[in-house]
Amino acid sequence: MVRVEVHEVGRDHIDRSTVLSHIISQLRPGADLSRVVLPTFILEPRSMLERITKCVPFPCWSEAAARLTCTSYSFMAHPETLLPMSTIDDPVERFVSVVKFYLSGWHIKPPGVKKPLNPILGETFTCHWDYSDGTRGYYISEQTSHHPPKSSYFFAAPEHNIRIDGTLKPRSKFLGNSAASMMEGIATLRLMNRGQNKEKGERYILTQPNMYARGILFGKMKYELGDHSYVRCPENHLVADIEFKTKGYFSGTYNAIGGTIKNEQTGEVLYELSGLWNGEMDIKDVHTHKKDILFNATHAKHTAPIARPIEEQGERESQRLWKDTVQAILTQNHEAATDEKTKIEDRQRDEAAKRADEGIDWHPKLFRPVQGGPGGPDEGDEDLDWILNAQMCEILSAPKTCVDKANPFSDMHDPQLATKQILAIAPILQGQKESPQFQIPPHHGPQDPTAR
Repeated sequence: MVRVEVHEVGRDHIDRSTVLSHIISQLRPGADLSRVVLPTFILEPRSMLERITKCVPFPCWSEAAARLTCTSYSFMAHPETLLPMSTIDDPVERFVSVVKFYLSGWHIKPPGVKKPLNPILGETFTCHWDYSDGTRGYYISEQTSHHPPKSSYFFAAPEHNIRIDGTLKPRSKFLGNSAASMMEGIATLRLMNRGQNKEKGERYILTQPNMYARGILFGKMKYELGDHSYVRCPENHLVADIEFKTKGYFSGTYNAIGGTIKNEQTGEVLYELSGLWNGEMDIKDVHTHKKDILFNATHAKHTAPIARPIEEQGERESQRLWKDTVQAILTQNHEAATDEKTKIEDRQRDEAAKRADEGIDWHPKLFRPVQGGPGGPDEGDEDLDWILNAQMCEILSAPKTCVDKANPFSDMHDPQLATKQILAIAPILQGQKESPQFQIPPHHGPQDPTAR
C-alpha cells in the first residue's frame, strides 16, 4: 500500500519573471483561463483528483482545465472531527459538529507554488483511510467533464453512517494583477442514521469560498480565500453563513473568518463564528455569550490517505497514468516531463476525435447523471451533475449484494454490506486490480459537447 503524502519538490525556487512573461503573452484582463499553457517546472507531481483528498487551499496555475487558482476541501483530513458527527443526538449540536468538520480542512497547504496536473477525461483516483478505531473511509473520484472541467467524487465511512457526494467545478478569470477561482461545485454530506428519510439520511449541503491570487505581476504574491460559503441542513432549517475575509489595503488581517449559525425558519441567530482559518477558530453562543474554541488548526496534523500500489492500478488511474510525468518532475527533468505530459494530452485529443468520427457518446465509468427534479431518485442533488453509479453493483457484485435496486447504498446500517457494495464499484484496497469487471463500455447516443 502507498501512503499519499505531499512531495517537497514545491520548495525549489521558481523564477517568477519567467513564469509571468509566459502567462502575460497569453492573457488579457477578464479572459477565461482555459487555454493558458505553462512550463512544466511549476507542475506539482500529482493529479488534481489526488489533490482533492488532502490539501486545501492550494494555489495552481491553469492550463487546459481552466484553473489559475483552485480551491477544494479536504473533508477527510481530520477524522477526529469527521467521525463523531453521526453519534450526536441534539440537532443543533450535530450541526455545529458539521461546521467544525467543514472548517477543519482549510489550513492544509502544499509546499511551494505549484499546480497539480489537470486530470484527463475519464481519469480516476481511489484511496482509503485507516482510522484509529479500526474502521475505514473510502474515496472514489473521476474526471467527468473536460470542457468545462468537472471532478466528481464520493466518500463513505460505513461504520460511522457518513456519505459525501461532491463535484468540483472551478471557473477562473485573470484580473490584471490578480486571478480568481470561482468555485461553483458543492458537496452533499449525509448522516445515514439521521433524518426522517432513512433512505437518504440527513443532508448537509456545503459550498466553498473563492480563491484569489494577489500580486501575480508585481508586489507581494499572496493567496487568499474570500467571499461567503454556506453549510445548510434543510431538514433542520439550520444554516451557517461563513465569510472568508480578504485583507484590505489599509486594514484587516489575512486568513480571517466570521459568520453566524442561525435557524432559517425563524431567523434566530444561535452562534457567532470568528478567528483564523489557519489558526484558532471560535464559536460564541449569542444567548449565554460563552465563547469556546471550535477548532485550532495551528498544530493540527492531517491523516494521509492510502492508495493501491501503482502496479495494481489501471492505465487511467491517476498515479499510473501520470507516473512517467511525475518521475520527470521529481528529478527536475523538465524536457522529459513536457514530453510525457504531451503524450497523455495528445492521446486524449485523439480519443475525442475518434469518438466524434464514430458517433460515440462518452460517459463516465463510475458516475451517472443526476436524476433530479420533483419525485426523482436524486431530488435535491441537482447541483452535483454526476453521482456515483451505485446501481453498478447489481451486475458487478455477488448475488443478493444489492438489496435495494433503487438505492443500493440505502442500507448503511449494515457496514459490511455497504463496504462490499463500494468495493464492487471500483478497486480501492491493496490486492484489488483493474479487471474487466470494472470496465463499463462507451455507448452510442446524442453527443454531449461538455464531455469532450
